[in-house]
Amino acid sequence: MSDLKFLSYDDLVQIRMEFATPSYVYDEKSLRAAAKQTLAFPHAFGFLPRYAMKAAPTAAILRIFNSEGLGIDASSVHEVERAIRAGFGTESISLSTQELPEDFRFWAKDGVKINLCSLNQIHKIGSWKLGEPVGLRFNPGTGSGGTKRTNVGGPSSSFGIWKGDLQKARDLCKDYGLTVERIHTHIGSGSDPEVWKKVAVMSLNIVREFPSVHTLNLGGGFKVARMPDETATDLQEVGEPVKALFKDFAEETGRELSLEIEPGTFLAAHACSLVSTVQDITVTGSEGYRFIKLDAGMTEILRPSLYGAQHPIHIVPEPGQIDRREICPQVVVGHCCESGDLLTPAPGDPETLSPRLLPRGEVDDFCIIDSVGAYCSSMTAKNYNSFPEAAEVLKKEDGNLALIRKRQTFDQLVENEVVP
Repeated sequence: MSDLKFLSYDDLVQIRMEFATPSYVYDEKSLRAAAKQTLAFPHAFGFLPRYAMKAAPTAAILRIFNSEGLGIDASSVHEVERAIRAGFGTESISLSTQELPEDFRFWAKDGVKINLCSLNQIHKIGSWKLGEPVGLRFNPGTGSGGTKRTNVGGPSSSFGIWKGDLQKARDLCKDYGLTVERIHTHIGSGSDPEVWKKVAVMSLNIVREFPSVHTLNLGGGFKVARMPDETATDLQEVGEPVKALFKDFAEETGRELSLEIEPGTFLAAHACSLVSTVQDITVTGSEGYRFIKLDAGMTEILRPSLYGAQHPIHIVPEPGQIDRREICPQVVVGHCCESGDLLTPAPGDPETLSPRLLPRGEVDDFCIIDSVGAYCSSMTAKNYNSFPEAAEVLKKEDGNLALIRKRQTFDQLVENEVVP
């Protein structure tokens, strides 16, 4: 059990008895520690880190980050409402969205900030004549990410106003009388300080075109190292060059810009483990594989099936048994009737089986999948094969376990169905 992040065997037994498996279990100490690391990001003048709540939007998690002084980065008006219900003030919420519905005008009047992500969104909000200042999200022409699916900048990304349309965006804002107070860029996930510095330079050049801008938001995408061979982002290392650039910009222009960032993965990823149970074993002959079948899968963690993401996996038998188990190559799969429900794909290749060297799994062992706090509970193949949503549990700072999201019932699963 020494290699598990924050759970003891007694915790696992309690989780299985009280909440059943699969269950997501978050660690409050880890969430608060990550928030404090984020708040220490280097900056020259004003600074506000916003939690990218799409990573994990459960109210208990939002409340923890609110108490630590973080703001909110929302990706839909639905997330705006969830943040407000969890206790965030409207003035601490910023929306950057692919879909700008009519009812956002009421949130804007109530203080929610917006980064307009297209020329059409400028037209739309300009026609509303709200009189509120706006932000503009630009695609600076470059991106970063472990895979193409985590890269949200450059010519292959639809996010933001293309850099070549800057003049059009500026003219539209002038025509509608919109005051631009924020510039937003976001390139994806990566850990290279030079890439961050390059994007910061490009973003500051965009700021030069808007004299009324007082805040530059450089987005999130701070990579974490889920596996031993992965490189994590060092916030101090990527932040110091950006801090220096902000100081140089102030000396040159007299404008002291506030900095915003929007981490999601960095704040939540390592703070959660998925607790599941081995429910079956299949062996496909001498030329095949030994499959460990869980009571969880792509209905709880889609990242491996989606883009070959890697997560630490632990087989946990009863105490005293682990040393008696041989280490052997095994493929871990989920409970869905779907060949793509695979938890051990090759890195970056969701279609290739990649056996892990694990203690020989047996039925009723616990199987713990680590670093699932970001883009797992919030991004699943929900209800596929009619499996209910898993429960979410918080291990509090005092060590007690508390339910923070109930397991979905079957009645809840079908309650919106209508038979004509």
